[in-house]
Amino acid sequence: MQPIRTFNVSPSLPPQLEPLRHLAYNLHWDWNTEAKDLFRRLDRDLWESSRHNPVLMLGLISQARLKEVAEDEGFLAHMERAVRLLDDYLQEGSWYRRHRKPESQECYAYFCAEYGLVDCLPIYSGGLGVLAGDHLKAASDLGLPLVAVGLLYQEGYFAQYLNADGWQQERYPVNDFYNMPVHLERKADGSELLIEVEYPGRKVQARVWRIDVGRVKLYVLDTNIPSNNAYDQDITDELYGGDLDTRIHQEIMLGIGGIRMLKALGYKPTVYHLNEGHSGFLILERIRMLMQEEGLSFTEAKQVAQSTQIFTTHTPVSAGFDLFPADKTMHFVGHYANIYGLSREEFLALGRENPGDLGSPFSMAALALKTSSFVNGVAKLHGVVSRAMFHGLWNGLPLDEVPITSITNGVHARSCVAKSTQELYDRYLGPSWSEKGPEDPLWDKVSAIPDEELWRNHERCRSELVVFARERLVKYLRDRGASAAELAQAEEVLDPKVLTIGFARRFATYKRATLFMRDKERLEKILKANKHRRVQFVIAGKAHPKDLPGKELIRDIIHFTREEGMSHSVVFLPDYDIHVARLMVSGCDVWLNTPRRPREASGTSGMKAAMNGLPNLSILDGWWDEADYVKTGWPIGHGEEYTEDNLEYQDEVEANALYELFEQEVVPIFYDRDSEGLPRGWIAKMKDAIRLNCPFFNTARMVREYATRAYFPAGDRNFVMTQGHYAPAKGLASWKEKVSQQWYQVKVESVDVSTDSHIKVNETVSVKARLQLAGLAPEDVQVELYQGALDPHGQIVNPTTVVMEPQGKDGNQTTIYTGDVVYDSSGLQGLTLRILPKHENLSSPHELGLILWA
Repeated sequence: MQPIRTFNVSPSLPPQLEPLRHLAYNLHWDWNTEAKDLFRRLDRDLWESSRHNPVLMLGLISQARLKEVAEDEGFLAHMERAVRLLDDYLQEGSWYRRHRKPESQECYAYFCAEYGLVDCLPIYSGGLGVLAGDHLKAASDLGLPLVAVGLLYQEGYFAQYLNADGWQQERYPVNDFYNMPVHLERKADGSELLIEVEYPGRKVQARVWRIDVGRVKLYVLDTNIPSNNAYDQDITDELYGGDLDTRIHQEIMLGIGGIRMLKALGYKPTVYHLNEGHSGFLILERIRMLMQEEGLSFTEAKQVAQSTQIFTTHTPVSAGFDLFPADKTMHFVGHYANIYGLSREEFLALGRENPGDLGSPFSMAALALKTSSFVNGVAKLHGVVSRAMFHGLWNGLPLDEVPITSITNGVHARSCVAKSTQELYDRYLGPSWSEKGPEDPLWDKVSAIPDEELWRNHERCRSELVVFARERLVKYLRDRGASAAELAQAEEVLDPKVLTIGFARRFATYKRATLFMRDKERLEKILKANKHRRVQFVIAGKAHPKDLPGKELIRDIIHFTREEGMSHSVVFLPDYDIHVARLMVSGCDVWLNTPRRPREASGTSGMKAAMNGLPNLSILDGWWDEADYVKTGWPIGHGEEYTEDNLEYQDEVEANALYELFEQEVVPIFYDRDSEGLPRGWIAKMKDAIRLNCPFFNTARMVREYATRAYFPAGDRNFVMTQGHYAPAKGLASWKEKVSQQWYQVKVESVDVSTDSHIKVNETVSVKARLQLAGLAPEDVQVELYQGALDPHGQIVNPTTVVMEPQGKDGNQTTIYTGDVVYDSSGLQGLTLRILPKHENLSSPHELGLILWA
């Protein structure tokens, strides 16, 4: 039966409790332990059953209970403390204002397809979303003028359950936005704020919702409204669901719709940050707006957009990027080519790694790379991998100079560290520990934390995990209709005093979740050979609904747990989410990670474990490759990489290395106790994990790095480019066009070196070059001497460069350049010369992708 009218019913609170609504609708409660404890105090059972959703709680709680706490002085005092903490947080001075001019009118627009903020907002699938959520929290802590853009999914990512055979099944619970901590944005007249995006043959509308993340606003679009047809209502239905058509519909709404939403809300971003390529279509809309609203040409508009755009890639394999067939791309966004005055192939070249390959698809990663002035991977090793992947975009440039840098990921400390552990750090390190960087002497105080206090706190965290695991398994089995015997068995899984290994992540095959089971006989000996030195595993994670090999891995683990004697020692926790992750990274003893190097871009779960004092046991991939993996854990292997035809051998070698580490190092040091029952060696490793990993692998450091290396410079470029109605941008675009037209006429006529092939260390070598600049001026180019030792293949490695100076022209109208080099080491050395474009407003000399070698 259809209603003739609908109502949005909000919770009815006594006046004294109205501040609860203020607390509930700002996600600061997730890292404000006073607020979280307050809602738990209000109704512990409801807090758990609502998936820690204070908005839903306030709508479900009985009026009798509200009346009771409204007269409870202790509760009211607790509420006042929580509100005061939130209000003080929102008003306090910030790191940003101390580092930027007070008059700065900046706004950083951050785009991502998913956000993992709290478990009651299931609009994320995994690491990318959780990283984006932590980015917003840290931006709020630092006071950055950042606004975020995403999509609000009706079903979000799936809820996982397993059938009787252990095969992953998916449920898609419908999100009730009106009972979540999100606000519907309205216009001044009270009507819903709607934006409109063109799709082939029709226009699609989306409403706008706001999520308050401390001081940061996250705006998300929702197409599930009556004015859209049934197909279009489902554009924001499911995260990463559907087919390629669904994906391009979503990415148009995220990128193009997101830009239009910000404009409708009155924002004027000075910097745009694409977190992965899903939002790449935003560049098309930015160029259109600059052309139609500011009167710029296509090249001028593209220059402005590129100068102020940042792209972060999280994918270490080419297959992970979104690729759309050329015809599909033109069908959906080809009208922008008409606006720009570009041909079909000129337009498609924006998203092709090789524009000359007319059969290649349109790559969202290539689009983002070509239109961004700052590009980064998410760990040092991932930066190396990304430079190799995209080397073709900068033909002729040495691999290590490809303009893709790295900013290593971090995690939001106050969101992932157990409450009791935070209190421990607060006592011994001070309340500002979560913001301090590696250089701060505060971290020397970690050694002063009493061993017994640190260990007893960790034992409590392990016990909490065991209790939770038992409750989760019992509920899961009861829902599946399990027998009384199975339920009784689930109530006794795990032992709160046994060495506990944690493994939790997406079940992609390259992550090798079952590597620890490769030799089951040897594993069983490790698990239960010595009753006083037992080992147990807690495992969690989801496979993508279409990833059948990933689902096979889960089923293999479930079958192994059912083998005789294994069910108590190996436990798989279904329906992995933020809440489960937090309990695991604080309650396990070791964090295990076994990807195929270099397939893991970062891997932030291990950082969260380290924040809680857990040593990592991992392949040297992602962030772990740059950590102190000797003091703070154990490396599996030594960073070897294997070819596709040697994967079986790789698994054999690395599984054996894992077993040896368990047998010879991990188990002995955990169970080696002194007269007080304390594992002193293990505790020392825990302290090193805290001291060395907490200050660096956190989002406070990470977002400060984004600010100083990317946001601030891009904001400065925006200020420069827009002066005098974009005069500098127009000048740079015109200069680029001139340089591009003339570049391939530039020639190195001759290079004269002052000495022969035998020189001494520290001897000066003078070089004179004659260049034909073909209509370019000396100030348009930078001429460099490129020198260094030679590798066995005769290539210059570890080079240094010396800028040559122009000395005027000779009688043949060639421009003369001179420079001196000095070699500070002996051996076979090399020297060559190169020419790069040069302009004061270039973000990088490699922005044009042009280089000429002698």
